[in-house]
Order: sequence, then C-alpha cells, then structure tokens
Amino acid sequence: MSKSKNTNKKRLQDDKGDAIDKAGNGKLKNKTYEKELARLQVELVKMQEWVKATGYRAVVIFEGRDAAGKGGAIKRITECCSPRVVKVVALPAPTEREQTQWYFQRYVAHLPAAGEVILFDRSWYNRAGVERVMGFCNQDQYQEFMRSCPEFERMLVRSGIKLIKYWFSVSDEEQERRFQQRINDPAKRWKLSPMDLESRSKWVEYSIAKDTMFAHTDIKQAPWYVVNSTVKKKARLNVITHLLSLIPYEDLTPEPIELPPREERTGYVRPPMEDQTFIPEAF
Repeated sequence: MSKSKNTNKKRLQDDKGDAIDKAGNGKLKNKTYEKELARLQVELVKMQEWVKATGYRAVVIFEGRDAAGKGGAIKRITECCSPRVVKVVALPAPTEREQTQWYFQRYVAHLPAAGEVILFDRSWYNRAGVERVMGFCNQDQYQEFMRSCPEFERMLVRSGIKLIKYWFSVSDEEQERRFQQRINDPAKRWKLSPMDLESRSKWVEYSIAKDTMFAHTDIKQAPWYVVNSTVKKKARLNVITHLLSLIPYEDLTPEPIELPPREERTGYVRPPMEDQTFIPEAF
C-alpha cells in the first residue's frame, strides 16, 4: 500500500469519535451522523482539489435495487463539491438514434477528462438489469454485453481511469417501507416510475439477473463493492469512507487567505432602488 493511501486511511480514522454509536434498530444517532458526514465532506473537498490539481480521472458507478439509496448517497457526495469537478450523469432512456449505436457509445461521451470525477446514477449495467428483465434487449444483445463489458472496463482502466462500482443492497422489508413512504409523500412520488412499479412483480428475475451480472463482470481490475443500504445513513457514511480510501489524494488545502480591502465607491452613484424589479417578499 502506498504512503498516500496509508495517509488517507489514518486521516479518515482520526477524530472518528463515536461513529459506531447506535440508537436502536441499528440506526446512527443523528448527531453522530451529522458530525461524521461533515467530516467526510471536508475530505471529499480535499479529494476534489487533488483531482483537479493532478488531472486524475475517476468513474464511480452506482447500481442497485429501486429505492436502495443510491440517489441519497450521490447527493451527500456532491453536496459540498464543485459540479465542474464532481459531475453526476443520470441518462434517460435511449433515443431511437441511440438504440442503433454501439451500446457503450452514449456512455463514452460522459467519461471524465483530466481533473474530473464522474458519478453514474445507473450506467451501462442497465442492459444486464432492467433491459434484460423487462425484455428491452434481445438474447444476442444481452450475451454480447456480457462478453464485451469486462473488456470495455479493462480498456478504461488501462487508459488511466479509476473505475469504482457500487451495488446498493437493501432488504425486501426496507424497500417496501421506502416505496410506501414515496407514495405518501408528494415531494417523493416522482421517484416511483411506472418501471419501478412493474419491477415489483419481477423480484426473482432481478435477483437472478444481478447474480449473473456479478459472475461475468466482477473483475479484478474493477470489482463490485456491495453496500449494505438497509440503514441509509450508515450506507452513506460507509460508501463515502470507502470511496475516499480508493483515491490516493493528498491534502492540498491552501493556507488561509486575507481578503484585500474593498474598493471605495468614489464617484459611483447607485441607481434608484425604485428602478429595479424585486420579487415579492412572501416571507
């Protein structure tokens, strides 16, 4: 293990405090969660600055069951980072034109340039999951994906891209609870697509598809990492901690800066406030 990786592990363990404290049902106390999340988000910003300074390239794939917590984890990772460096890619269903392209073509367009980390909220593994189960691809297309995907990923790794793949695993009971929560919450109801509802009747088929996918694509150069996401807050902290441990970043935080004095308004006359259109103050 390199010196930089050892440094990262020590940094992530320092001041961990009561991170493993629990408050019944295996859940983290809110105070513990917020403290650890804030600490890890500072580390994410350090990682971002190192990525930008060194031209590092990384792709992080988030896959898993519906309502497994992928979106929440991505949101916490990006919350304090620059969208110009840490970017989220969540592609819609392919267009008619894209359906005639090489399968990986529309994903290649979103791969990172120097100094970027790309987070795929679902990815090319759609073919091994939803497309396979729902019949959106034929047997030949599916078999070709299983053959070519490991080679495609090895090619990415050889090109210098760090490829990290996460599978969020959630229990049947917890997934059902989250579905019901989304149904009852108008602000979350949009998360339940017709495809999500239809997939409920194909639980076993999705499980078989996932097992087959792992058997073909859990390769040494880009292994699958399984995230126990039954407790959302623990899953978020665990996946951020693990992600940081895989990127050999260094702390490039600049020294505190001193703001220069602001220029005086000599000779400047501000236009009348009445000439500007303000929004109504509802609060």
